[in-house]
Amino acid sequence: MNVLKFIAIGAAVAYGVSYLTKRDANGHSIVDDVLDKAPDWANSLKKYGQDALEKAKAKAV
Repeated sequence: MNVLKFIAIGAAVAYGVSYLTKRDANGHSIVDDVLDKAPDWANSLKKYGQDALEKAKAKAV
């Protein structure tokens, strides 16, 4: 029974990796798009963190 479970999980992981790395008509994959957008997301999260820290400092004073 465990062997079947491992086979099913392995097949699901292999399909997921295949789907994420599959190239579209433009030659980009989902992973490529995420990696391209990651710096922008990091900068927006840093800004959000700084804003939250400023609000917490303002409430403490």
